Amino acid sequence: MTIEKKKQNPTFHDIWMVSQAGAYLTNQACTISARHIKDGIVRLQFNREVAYYARSIVRDVEEGKKSVDQRLLEIKNEQKNLMNQSLEVGRKGVGVIAGALQFATGAGICYASVGTLCVLAGIPIMAHGANNMYENGRSLIDGRGDTAGPVRSGYHAAAKSLGYGEREGDMAYGGADIGMSIYSLTRLVLKPDAWRLFRYIRADKQRAYKTMGGTALGVEAYIDYETGRQVYKRLDE
Repeated sequence: MTIEKKKQNPTFHDIWMVSQAGAYLTNQACTISARHIKDGIVRLQFNREVAYYARSIVRDVEEGKKSVDQRLLEIKNEQKNLMNQSLEVGRKGVGVIAGALQFATGAGICYASVGTLCVLAGIPIMAHGANNMYENGRSLIDGRGDTAGPVRSGYHAAAKSLGYGEREGDMAYGGADIGMSIYSLTRLVLKPDAWRLFRYIRADKQRAYKTMGGTALGVEAYIDYETGRQVYKRLDE
C-alpha cells in the first residue's frame, strides 16, 4: 500500500522570511540602478522587473509551488548576480578613467621631454591608454568582457607570429601595461618649486608618485591590481 505524501503548507514565518529576502533584493536593485543607470525610464523599468520577480517568488511559496529553501537560494543567487554585475560595471568605469590618465601621462612625457622620450615611452603609454579607454568603454556599452582593442590585437598578432596564442598576447599586453605604470610612477619630474635659468639638476626633481594625490594613486594601484589579476588568470588557463 502506498502512502501519498501531503503537501506541507507554508507557515506565516516562512512567507515572512521570503518576503523580507525579496524586499532586500528589490532595495539592492534600486541602489545599483541609481548608481549605474542614468536614464530614468530604463531605471524604473529595471526596478519594476526586479520587484515583479520578488513578488512572484513570494507568491510561489504562498501557493506551495516551491519550498522556502529553494526560493531563498534563488533570491541569494540573484543578489549575488546583481552585485557581480555592479562590480564589473564599476571596474570598467574605473578602467576608462585610468586609460584617460594613462593617455595624459604619455602626452605629458612627450611634452616634458621635448620629444626625446616620446617614441620610447610617451607614444606607447598613450597607445595603451587609448586602447584601455576603448576596451572598457565598449565593454560598458555592449555588456561584453572580451573586447579587444587595436593595440591588444597587435599583441595577439605578434604572439601568433612567434608561434604562440592570444593567451600569451594578453599576458604580454598586461605585463607591458604594468611596466608602463611603474615607469610612470617612478620617473623623475620637476618639483613644483624648481626654477633654473639654464639647466635643472637631480635635486630639482622627484619621483612622479610624490606629486600625485591620494585618489590618483588609488586608481593607479587598483588598475595595476586588476591587470595583474587578469595576467595571473590567463597564466592558469
